[in-house]
Amino acid sequence: MLKFTERGIYCPPADMYIDPWEPVEKAIVTHGHSDHARWGMGRYLCHAHTAPILRLRLGTDIATQEVEYGETITVNGVRISLHPAGHIIGSAQIRLEYRGEIWVVSGDYKLVQDSLSVPYEPIPCHQFVTESTFGLPIYQFPDPASVFQEINAWWERNASEGLNSVLLGYALGKSQTILTQLNTTIGPVFLHGAVANVNAALGEIGYEFPGERVTPETDRKSITSAMIVAPPSVLGSPWLRKLTPYRIALCSGWMQLRGARRRRGVDRGFVLSDHCDWQQLNRAVAATGAETVYVTHGYEAPFARWLREQMRLQVHEVHLQGTEVAEGDL
Repeated sequence: MLKFTERGIYCPPADMYIDPWEPVEKAIVTHGHSDHARWGMGRYLCHAHTAPILRLRLGTDIATQEVEYGETITVNGVRISLHPAGHIIGSAQIRLEYRGEIWVVSGDYKLVQDSLSVPYEPIPCHQFVTESTFGLPIYQFPDPASVFQEINAWWERNASEGLNSVLLGYALGKSQTILTQLNTTIGPVFLHGAVANVNAALGEIGYEFPGERVTPETDRKSITSAMIVAPPSVLGSPWLRKLTPYRIALCSGWMQLRGARRRRGVDRGFVLSDHCDWQQLNRAVAATGAETVYVTHGYEAPFARWLREQMRLQVHEVHLQGTEVAEGDL
């Protein structure tokens, strides 16, 4: 039913692409990160909570068809529905059923709940397309609750020393999760414009997050003992230098690797990811009951080999364009 083409994952009976990277007429989008939602599609089918992010990033004039989780539409005999992926707000797995065969394209997903995105839902299928961003046994993520306790303790310690705390996380997804878990009694919260813009877009559908946008008019000297949430792209920028004195930390699944913090040039690394770790990936694949698995977006070869040898599944490696390390992987 699905083909892996130069434009993206293609469903010939429905004449639709999933997360295409080149312009097509009809695209199904799993979520709003830019390696999955690209400009130039004739029409975007997405979850209702992804739509404001697409308009923010791709333009207010794009054509969208918005659906809720579990809502089914039929296109040329193909039954299509979106189901929770647990990755970020609005993220979805795509279920396609045609002539008794069921495929599920996971997009990016995680099994651990984050208090914001609707929790991941395993979907029984015959064919399952899974990411493998952290598809090695070394990636065993800690309980997020303990990580947030560490973050707040770090902030409190910095504030007691008269220092700001700069916490880096991707503007869509990671930043919103961080903001919901901050102990705002410690001090004020400030936001980089990229984070504030995402918060404003999600505010259109009822989400609320703490924090004040840092603007050119903001008196930087008034920002003291604060938590400042920003994307990793601010490292080394004039924007960041004006917020001294501060300590800086990065939230990412990659922080589990020894030396990653030093290579990034930050004071502290917190192991926090919007993707599955090794154990979650294994549980997710097993829960689908799929006979055939397609592994993409990450450590395709080692994870595929593991599934063949340990789960005795028919497994194919799929190397999709532009999926080496993408923006939503931080």
